[in-house]
Amino acid sequence: MNESIPANATFEDTAEQASENAGVYRNITIGMVALVALFAYQALAVTTAMPNVAKALDGMSLFAVAFAAPLAMGVIGMVGAGIWCDQKGPAGPLWSGIVLFVAAMVIAGLAPTMGIVVLGRAVNGLGSGLVFVALYVVIGRAFPEARRPAVFVALSAAWVVPSIVGPTLAGLTVEKLDWRWVFLTMPLVVAPAAYLVRPALRLLRHESAAHPSWDRRSGLIQIGWAIVAAFAALGLHWGGERRDAIGIGAIAVALAALAVSAPKLLPAGTFRAHRGLPTVFILRGMIGSAFFAAEIYLPLLLQQERDLSPAMAGSILTIGGVAWFGGSWLRKRLHDSVTPAQFIGAGAISLFVGILAVSALVWETIPVLAGIAGWGFSGFGMGLIYSSLSLQTLNLSPAAEQGTNSSALQVTEALTVSAVLALTGTIFISLETRSASAGYLFCFAVAGALALASAVLSPRVQPEVG
Repeated sequence: MNESIPANATFEDTAEQASENAGVYRNITIGMVALVALFAYQALAVTTAMPNVAKALDGMSLFAVAFAAPLAMGVIGMVGAGIWCDQKGPAGPLWSGIVLFVAAMVIAGLAPTMGIVVLGRAVNGLGSGLVFVALYVVIGRAFPEARRPAVFVALSAAWVVPSIVGPTLAGLTVEKLDWRWVFLTMPLVVAPAAYLVRPALRLLRHESAAHPSWDRRSGLIQIGWAIVAAFAALGLHWGGERRDAIGIGAIAVALAALAVSAPKLLPAGTFRAHRGLPTVFILRGMIGSAFFAAEIYLPLLLQQERDLSPAMAGSILTIGGVAWFGGSWLRKRLHDSVTPAQFIGAGAISLFVGILAVSALVWETIPVLAGIAGWGFSGFGMGLIYSSLSLQTLNLSPAAEQGTNSSALQVTEALTVSAVLALTGTIFISLETRSASAGYLFCFAVAGALALASAVLSPRVQPEVG
């Protein structure tokens, strides 16, 4: 078996190598699936537990920030990982991300205040940004184009078991023990995941100078802009919470900083949805914002307005996760007969249907089961969309730019979701004192509008012909 794989090449599936390569592909995939499953469980468990965390620490005003902080700080990790991967390979950022993940769980689990929980979540975002860009680079460099759809199905499958057991287990942990154990048990499962991913990284030989023109100064400048963008995104949330003259000023400064920094981190034409990669990137941001702006308020709605237990409220996330895998699996099955634009358009409509269904839960006459079943449409749509956007990014990227473009894809999502959560979180807090239903409906309306707009833009993911 080959001891290493060049960073700028993939396997050739000749008849003589087919059996050998199959084993190598399998080892890489198992390692990545183990790591994604760990991060998936963490994300779903924390989403389920966060209403109780905010209540216990009297931190409801920081509820949205607890989700926005990892997204904002993830921008720094993503940009750094893109540069790091293109120059040195994916091993360094991947291991660093795992270490930061452990530190984040300890910080949040021992936090005396909601502010420290947010700090832990921010460290988690930094680590996640490093890890997921590195994983995309592994896929782009280790697998030929024909095998990549199957890899993304496997990564979607990594969410299935966490989706089934994660929310319920987290809910029971909160009910029977304490919310802190949701965080403090996470480091215990890092070791086996890290052990499984180790062989995969050894197969990818370190190769430098993927970008001969790159220099340290340009890399530091890029990371500097990422730091500006991350803190600008957090500034939007901080200003929105204050709701006074200082808060308005903070929002204005943050918006100006985002307007200046975001174009420095993304390819030209991203925010104008130019055909090809720019539209792929902006759709990732819009779709992610639509899904997460709805998802983070679902457990809160079900617990506070429908009196469900944390375990029961978390079950709706299970439906979404399983349906997500179903969409990704179907996308692979139809890979050769349906275009990426068609997958994304259909997925966006399915996402909208799911958001519409859960928004109806603000009325007590609507059965909870109807909303839970409806959320399955959102998960199914995300399965169609996310793998399509990821594949399109890798397929349209030269090997030497896969790190940078994978970073740009995820940076766009992080910045867009952070900005949308700042908007919805600010309005939600403002409306909650007068009408909780109005606050939820506003958040769901924003999410639904973004899903519909994504359907309209979906044909533009295809580059100009000729």
